[in-house]
Amino acid sequence: MDYPYTPKATLWLRTFAGLQARSATPAMDCPVRSVRIGGGAYHRNTATAPEHPTEVIVSNWADLTNGKRIKYLRGSDLTQQGLAEAAGVSLALVQKAEQDRGELSVGSLLRLAGALKTDVAVILGQQAPRRGMSQDTRAALRRLSDAVHESALGDWSGMGEPSTLAELSAAQERVCATYWRGEFGEMSELVAKVLLEGSARYEQAAGYERERISSILALTYQTASSAAVQLGQRDLALSALTSAHHLAKDSGDAVLPALLDSTLSWIHLRSAKVPRAVAVAERAASRIEPAFSKAPHPQLLAYGRLMIAAAVASSRRGDPVSADDYLSQAHAASARIGHDVTSHGTHFGPTVTNTESVGIAVALGNHGRALKLASCTELPRSMPKLARNRYKLDVAMAQCEAKLYDQAADTLIEVGRDAPEWVKHHALPGVIGKRLAKVSTARVRNISALIGVPLLT
Repeated sequence: MDYPYTPKATLWLRTFAGLQARSATPAMDCPVRSVRIGGGAYHRNTATAPEHPTEVIVSNWADLTNGKRIKYLRGSDLTQQGLAEAAGVSLALVQKAEQDRGELSVGSLLRLAGALKTDVAVILGQQAPRRGMSQDTRAALRRLSDAVHESALGDWSGMGEPSTLAELSAAQERVCATYWRGEFGEMSELVAKVLLEGSARYEQAAGYERERISSILALTYQTASSAAVQLGQRDLALSALTSAHHLAKDSGDAVLPALLDSTLSWIHLRSAKVPRAVAVAERAASRIEPAFSKAPHPQLLAYGRLMIAAAVASSRRGDPVSADDYLSQAHAASARIGHDVTSHGTHFGPTVTNTESVGIAVALGNHGRALKLASCTELPRSMPKLARNRYKLDVAMAQCEAKLYDQAADTLIEVGRDAPEWVKHHALPGVIGKRLAKVSTARVRNISALIGVPLLT
């Protein structure tokens, strides 16, 4: 599984580690500074009521009452009746809870938290929810976490026999496809099926079947890891990748461990551990470095992805010489393949190297070069949705830095409309949006709603 890297401009680089630290988990220790849902507003220092019960802006999650926190977590996609049915409680109890009439019992708190796909600590204000995460995404994340941990513990209690090798293989391919479309709800359901049933089948298998199932499981854990990173869940991502590495040893596939290390490099990068990101990619690449004249495509693909990982990480630490060196190796691997290819759920080829070149130029502060490269870059219709929109964020950042503010706004709006849920889990749209808000407020309200970040104060 490859993934959209996130090279940023120099100014944003200085704040990246802090942004990541504040968005590491859905239930995090530090308070949310601002939460906005919908178009109305509730200000705790005024008597102005929101037009909708979930339309709130607060300076601190802990400042809200339990009732208002439940309203926010319920959101506009779940009615009070729906919450009551999901939690197995009465509608009257939900209404009283949201109106802060009386204290909730521990049992009621647990049932409401379960239905809202969150923790009791979040309802009580001890921890804050992740910005922009919808009810559906919270549910998907909970399924993903349960699948990763329960499968590692061998906890499958299905009726009858687990799915066959052919069925598991087909489901794993669908896991990759839904990931790249950003459909995390469907993806999490498929991940649960593959990991839980696949683990049960793996224990019964031998020989070729065991090798194939280990590969299927490892790739599914890798996809789960990539999704966890997208949703800000570093610990879950590392847990899934650890299981993937253990299984890869039984797969008989030399390419698979290299691709897992490519994901590990990305996790380190997102955790602001740039030297480790470079080191992991370099080490893995040295183990799989191909003879370009005769190497098979999967080996070239894995090597190319690792060189991209090293190049991006080098650009993030302001090292243009190393970034260019690694990038030239990626271009060489891409040229040897000659066209875009997909293997092990990973995409590589001219499109990847060209779009990543733009992002690397942005990270190094070469915005003019980034825009020049972007003008020569064609995006094929087959390019995955997540990769396409991640690339467009780099273009928007370059446009903003070049003071092409209208173009940057157009690009950011385009991304927000194409991937409305995905865009809310990235810091860069907020950085671009706040930069645009300083020069013009004409379109900021629309952008703010699309990316889930308050831009007007």
